Amino acid sequence: MATFISVPLKKSSEVDLVKPLSKFVTSAYPAGEEQSEYLRAVEELNKLRKSALGRPLDKHESSLEILLRYYDQLCSVEPKFPFPELCLTFTWKDAFDKGSLFGGSVKLALASLGYEKTCVLFNVGALASQIASEQNLDNDEGLKAAAKFYQLASGAFAHIKDTVLSALNREPTMDISPETVGTLSQIMLSQAQEVFVLKATSCRTKHDLLTNILVSGQLVYTLSAELWQNLLQTRHATELVKTVASRYDEYVNVKDLSDKISRALTAAKKDNDFIYHDRVPEVKDLEHIGKATLVKATAIQVPLSQKFTDLFEKMVPMEVQQSLSMASSRRNEMVNRLVGSLREATNLCNGVLASLNLPAALEDLSGDSVPGSILEKSRAVIQQGGLQSIEQLIKELPELLQRNREILDESLKMLDDEETTDNELRAKFSQRWNRTPSGDLYKPLRAEGGNFRSVLDKAVQADQVVRDRYNSHCEMIALLCKPENELCSAIPSANPAKTLQGSEVVNVLKAQLAQLDEIKRDREVLEGEIKSVTFDMTAKFLTALAQDGAINEEALSTTELDARYGTHTQRVQQNLRAQEDLLAQVQTSHQEFAALKQSNAEANDREEMLKKLASAHDSYIEISSNLKEGTKFYNDLTEILLKFQNKCSDIVFARKTERDELLKELQQSIAREPSAPSFSVPAYQSNTSEPAAGGPTPAPRTVFVSFEQPQAKAQPPARPPPPSFTPQAASSNITPSPAPASQAPPSLPASSNPPPMAPPTAPSQAQGPPYPTYQGYPGYYQMPMAYNPYAYGYNMPYVHYQGAGQAGYPGAPPAQQPYPYPQQPPQQQPFYPQQ
Repeated sequence: MATFISVPLKKSSEVDLVKPLSKFVTSAYPAGEEQSEYLRAVEELNKLRKSALGRPLDKHESSLEILLRYYDQLCSVEPKFPFPELCLTFTWKDAFDKGSLFGGSVKLALASLGYEKTCVLFNVGALASQIASEQNLDNDEGLKAAAKFYQLASGAFAHIKDTVLSALNREPTMDISPETVGTLSQIMLSQAQEVFVLKATSCRTKHDLLTNILVSGQLVYTLSAELWQNLLQTRHATELVKTVASRYDEYVNVKDLSDKISRALTAAKKDNDFIYHDRVPEVKDLEHIGKATLVKATAIQVPLSQKFTDLFEKMVPMEVQQSLSMASSRRNEMVNRLVGSLREATNLCNGVLASLNLPAALEDLSGDSVPGSILEKSRAVIQQGGLQSIEQLIKELPELLQRNREILDESLKMLDDEETTDNELRAKFSQRWNRTPSGDLYKPLRAEGGNFRSVLDKAVQADQVVRDRYNSHCEMIALLCKPENELCSAIPSANPAKTLQGSEVVNVLKAQLAQLDEIKRDREVLEGEIKSVTFDMTAKFLTALAQDGAINEEALSTTELDARYGTHTQRVQQNLRAQEDLLAQVQTSHQEFAALKQSNAEANDREEMLKKLASAHDSYIEISSNLKEGTKFYNDLTEILLKFQNKCSDIVFARKTERDELLKELQQSIAREPSAPSFSVPAYQSNTSEPAAGGPTPAPRTVFVSFEQPQAKAQPPARPPPPSFTPQAASSNITPSPAPASQAPPSLPASSNPPPMAPPTAPSQAQGPPYPTYQGYPGYYQMPMAYNPYAYGYNMPYVHYQGAGQAGYPGAPPAQQPYPYPQQPPQQQPFYPQQ
């Protein structure tokens, strides 16, 4: 039976999808049923990831189904969330045990959904290969299932090969590199073909078809079926089968195939000898054998799961969301332009009438009472809060401005601090710090922050314009807030002009002013209609995306805006032209009225005061509206800046996580590096054989080379020295008694084996290069544990030597007590070799 290969699964660290995705949902969609539905979908997506990646998976199709559903959901959700802005970091380990198969990094953490998809698809291929390897190949169902899963695995790995570099935008780990997954894809496809070979050889498949299957499979044993069609084919097949059996017997069982070929050879030879008597052609003259390709890699087309249901089915893709946002901006621009034209016309009309003192001049024919229009304006100012409301709004503006500035400054400071840290680590680790520089990554955010800064600066200028206008009209506005009697006293009196009452010019002016009021009312109705027009481009954008694969937002939005607001634009222009014509008539009539009206200094002062009061009312309305808009602007900007701050915080946190992972990997890499160049060990230290007879053997020397200064630590108890002895004691095998510390050691008799000497100043021939010595007892070198190069086995007693100026060693420990350090084997005793 052939040996099949399966691929191990990649392992992922836990990731919380709920927080960042829910934050986007709450910020992008208003509170309501739609938002609640999307928040529930986020929870389900997080649970699905835990089921697919957070637990061991059985080698069963149900486990593969969970992986396929999660992969399908990732593909579906990718265009619907701004994942690059959410900064979700996914961490995956190399599938081949710390990269030991192909080398490379142990794990990789990236803020990329494409990386998550690639790794999940790798696990799809890996689990499919494991399920295929578990199938029973002795029956048709098992063979079909194995072939299906091997083809799925091949397709998954092939898809990764084509997309991994564009999905990651950096060097991947070796298990998902194009070279590795390309090889795995071919292996899986060959194994699928091999399953068909097993199926073909197990049943009565025609030789020609079987030959084509074997050739197509590109397996080692396809050589055995290369020539079956005549006698030469059979003879050549026999030789090739023998080669296959000798080289690949561990992987391919060719016994049955060899038996078939032998029987075919015998039958073919017999038929040719007795019947055909054909000449056997050369191998090179045979027709090339065709291929029968029965397998191919399964194409990765979403959805892969037959049970897939999109959790975010109602959520439109990000491209549509962005197009909707741009279309909404175009719509707001058109609405603001139309409404602004109407309001500008109203302000112009009020300004012209105020400069003509209309309609107050027509109401003030008595010359000693407050005109009704002025009283009406006074009541309107008082009803809206008067000076106190405006002063309160003006007081709040600096506080709102400062709050927004602080949020913006804090957001940019987070980017500055992280970029500074990144630059410092890049300078420290140089090329090893192989991640995208923070300065490059933060360019879009800094540009966005610069736009916010510019918006705030323009808002400050607008605030100053409003303050200046308020300061120029605050006195008259305060006068309008006074009671009627005080207001009447403040207005100068004038001689009555009763002669003008009932005159034709007065009646004409009143009729013209009534027409202007009608135009203003029509303008208010038209403004309401413009604001209430519905403008939803979702369906059109989705259709365009489905049909063309892209959205021409400008063309579609412009066409729809013209259709929706074309009529309103025409009505606005008509209203403005009607007001322009009517104002010209009013100015002409007013000239006639002024010529008939008795003119004197008192009348001029009164008229000038009435003009100022009318202008103060109009300015109050405009200033109050501007301040309310400014307050709303700052509050709305605060929400936008808070989202910007969250975006900066998220990306800084993701960068910090990535930085910690990279630092950990660098530390592990540095720890594995050698701390000094390699050095060669002297030959005498590696040669432990006994010296040759007939010549002296130099005494080896054991040293310890230290490349790093060890940290200070507690010293162990002093090692007891070897026991002292006398020659008589040595000859009688009696344990000597310890010598007193103050007593000099006894002199040793002359012998051909002199005692060992302290190392001389100049090294002798037997010594190696001047390695650093162990800083222990003078003239004594500590042995490695469980190893002693001096233990040559000579049957001699240990000779104690005491160097000059060195006190004697303390006595040996009492008998039968355990020695405090590891001992040499009892059959050997440490002796210096003979000189």
